[in-house]
Amino acid sequence: MKNILTSLLILLFPLAAQTAEAPRPNIVLVVMDNFGWGEPGTYGGGIIRGAATPSMDSIADQGLKLLNFNVEAECTPSRASLMTGRFAVRTRQRPGDEPPRSVWYGIDPYEITIAEMLSEVGYTTALFGKWHLGNEEGRWPGDQGFDEWYGIPRSSDRSFWPDSTSFEADTGVEFAHVMTGKKGEAPVKGPVYNLEMRKNIDREITTRATAFIERQVKEKTPFFTWISYTQTHEPVEPHADFHGITGHGGYADVLAQSDAYVGELLATIDRLGIADDTLFIFTADNGREGIPGSFGFTGPWRAGMFSPWEGSLRVSFLARWPGQIPGGRVSNDIVHLVDLFPTLAEISGGEIPGDRVMDGLNMVPFFTGEVDKSPREWVPIYVEEHFFGVKWRDWKLLLKDMDEDSYAIRDLAYASVYNLIKDPKEEVPELNYLPDTWVDFPLYEVMEEHLISIEADPGSPGP
Repeated sequence: MKNILTSLLILLFPLAAQTAEAPRPNIVLVVMDNFGWGEPGTYGGGIIRGAATPSMDSIADQGLKLLNFNVEAECTPSRASLMTGRFAVRTRQRPGDEPPRSVWYGIDPYEITIAEMLSEVGYTTALFGKWHLGNEEGRWPGDQGFDEWYGIPRSSDRSFWPDSTSFEADTGVEFAHVMTGKKGEAPVKGPVYNLEMRKNIDREITTRATAFIERQVKEKTPFFTWISYTQTHEPVEPHADFHGITGHGGYADVLAQSDAYVGELLATIDRLGIADDTLFIFTADNGREGIPGSFGFTGPWRAGMFSPWEGSLRVSFLARWPGQIPGGRVSNDIVHLVDLFPTLAEISGGEIPGDRVMDGLNMVPFFTGEVDKSPREWVPIYVEEHFFGVKWRDWKLLLKDMDEDSYAIRDLAYASVYNLIKDPKEEVPELNYLPDTWVDFPLYEVMEEHLISIEADPGSPGP
């Protein structure tokens, strides 16, 4: 009996040690800028947009494709939600604010980012690309958990300025610069972000990201890299290597370029033999540009960014993690940007802050196929500080309307309710006295729950 027990202990202890010390996956998070839901071929775009997207499509074939992944209506709120696991309205609140909450640019030092959370459990972290969450001391990427970073502090529209013939240098307005930085050090200004640099920056982002991945593999450290591409934000300008490659114009050239860069990242991971140890996510911060003349593609969904409609709030989401995420899975269940924080905390062993309201939900069982349904059923809808309503399952309730040309907002005497299965373009609100009016109850219930939570939130104690 003693020998049998000894044999069992020998067998069990190594297994327990292996389970407790299971390797944490590397995390590669690719986020496009103002990239419509329907751009990749796997979402109905690709060749009908003038450029096939085999690399993006391959992620769907090998992993998970979400049809109902939700973001905020603008770049900065989306990035705040992504990095903090908190709805952006919370990151904009300050003590003493009265509704409507004040608009706040970016996030302050009080917020804990994904990069900070992962740093605490031994990850090396890097950002390559657009930040747009604060460009002053205490709010640079190096102050918010990133060991190293390269990119632009704010947005690509500023690349117009250096080439503008109307620019007046004596106004005190400064050109944007591409910058680099490291944790604990002041950032360093690089070249002016002009239209020529605009064409080249996503190439440089890709080059630096692949070099970072190779370096971390050699050093045998788990890593997190946020590859925050600047396309397809206006101005949409392809690199010289892709100019005219499709024969369908600059936008299609940039789509082909973006797919090629994603392909380089995937090929690097495969070549280094770390695919099974790497969670690769591809998504976007917003739907297509909201300005007239922008030619982004939102698939069946209405409008573009800056609006409360699905073309603004629903973007593509693809995730590959061989051996963990089954290939070819497709879901129309709701997931939101805020859910990435607790999901990445779960797979890395990171800690979720307990001193503030966290809105994200852990999606690991859903992503890996352990359960069929997402734990999230609803999301709030904001445009800037304006609360528009909520989406619950396949239904949406809007308290306000917006003119698509002027962006003028008006309150509605009666809320508009849309069934997104029957009416994906949100053209005809449901009428009263129909069988579907039962849906008012869950819609108003989740809306009230959210608003009470926001009203009770004391806000950030930061400056």
